[in-house]
Amino acid sequence: MAWTGNSAQKMPMQMMYYPTHNANAPETTTGATSDEVAEPVVNFLKWLYHFIEANEIYHVENMYEDGFYKISEFYFKDKPWPAPDAVQDITEEKDDQSIFMILYRELYYRHIYARLKPTLEHRFDSYSNYCELFAYLLAADEPVKIELPNKWLWDIIDEFVYQFQSFQQFKSKAGKINDEEKNMLRDEDNAWKVTAVLNILIQLTEKCNINAQLVAIERGETITEDIAGEFGVKPIYTMTGFFSLIGLLRLYCLLGDYHMALTCIEHIQFKDKDMMALVPACQITANYYAGFAYFMIRKYANTIQLYQHILGYMQRTKQFFQNRSFQAEDINKKNDQMLALLAIASTFCPLRLDESVNIQIKEKHNEKVTRLQHGDMTVYDELFFSGCPKFLSPVVSETSSSPFGSSGPRGLQLQVFKTEVEQQRLIPTLRSFLKLYTSIPISKLAKFLDMHENEVRCCLMAFKHKKEIAKGDGGDQTTLDIDFYVDKDMIHISDTKIARHYGDYYVQQILKLKESNKMIISAALSNTTPVATTPGIV
Repeated sequence: MAWTGNSAQKMPMQMMYYPTHNANAPETTTGATSDEVAEPVVNFLKWLYHFIEANEIYHVENMYEDGFYKISEFYFKDKPWPAPDAVQDITEEKDDQSIFMILYRELYYRHIYARLKPTLEHRFDSYSNYCELFAYLLAADEPVKIELPNKWLWDIIDEFVYQFQSFQQFKSKAGKINDEEKNMLRDEDNAWKVTAVLNILIQLTEKCNINAQLVAIERGETITEDIAGEFGVKPIYTMTGFFSLIGLLRLYCLLGDYHMALTCIEHIQFKDKDMMALVPACQITANYYAGFAYFMIRKYANTIQLYQHILGYMQRTKQFFQNRSFQAEDINKKNDQMLALLAIASTFCPLRLDESVNIQIKEKHNEKVTRLQHGDMTVYDELFFSGCPKFLSPVVSETSSSPFGSSGPRGLQLQVFKTEVEQQRLIPTLRSFLKLYTSIPISKLAKFLDMHENEVRCCLMAFKHKKEIAKGDGGDQTTLDIDFYVDKDMIHISDTKIARHYGDYYVQQILKLKESNKMIISAALSNTTPVATTPGIV
């Protein structure tokens, strides 16, 4: 270990770091040299290096989840962290391919993506670093000794997919790429290939036999080396493999392959005590993309079930995320996206929604829901664009013309969705008439709808067909608000009324009361005279 810190020395409970630089210094994009790095940052890097080398996961977790983001906010809000060469000098690490340097470069490039505008060189270097990191795990003859926090492992996989998405979007803007960048793209044509990214994620899942482990967990079996393999019994491989399944789910959704996306997670149980619950951001991402995949294959009941569960979870843990500003923005965006998709899904498949979720939809989209029920096509477009992810094309042309036309892959997915909307356009009106009767002749219904009797029969068949698909996997007939059958020229209707759960209302009011109490207490504390403290990172 290059940095000879005293391992017996207790790490300070409060790292009282004092700024030794001008916080308003001009922005740079190359990173500071070792002589320009503030003492608190030097201290942080040495401690991080020491704990990673010593494999002390508890301290690594604290420094990653708390220290890294606080120092980023205080010292590197609008500039990059110190250059990797400078960090090598600070920690006296001689090997630039050591696992510490690979992990530091991962943080370094991720910060650039989050706070600054990455150059094409940054994109290539980051991809190369990810390849080195995954090769470190995959090419080893025996399991590696290092352990990393689950949150960091998830962020690695999540950022890997995000940077691939960002690179594809960058390439798709051919009209804004200069000649030098085009030449660099041709020279590095193997970087960020969709096949390479998919292959890496698949290899990470296979290395630990994660699917076999999930099947065993589903059966209530104990995970042994016979099931998981030599690598799968190690947490770093198991969790990386599990998070890679969620990464594949997200990637296939972005590419528009929804059946393949759902195949990746067929053994995952979406429960609060599942593996993904260990990292809330993973749980939210998995529920969002799984729900969207079900939405696009018209299994709306599955979408509603997943979104109701995760929106309730997000509301209960809202305070936790609000205290982490770097997560709050992403979480709020996912919340809004799911509410938009849920508004559409509940129109196609009317199920009883939880009171808390129903209130959120009314607060956000009350007018639009009313217009949806009247078949306003423009509202469907608006809500779909609000809720869908940023789709990708597996093939990006070097010219300004897109293989998907001027609208791009997002427009193509919208057209697929609009085809489904057009097929369901009359169903809300048809449902509203059927709910008024226990039986009605087809001829009478045809007069109400101003349609020919044969057209009404087609609409009834379409209604029945769509309703069966919308139930999704394991759907129950009682979950839908209406059922019917046709006997010759007569329609017989069975209206299913689901009793309202009043408990949801009281839970919602209790949560609101608690939130009001917190606001009152916070306001009272803010009015008191603050105690003078020395500025630092706590």
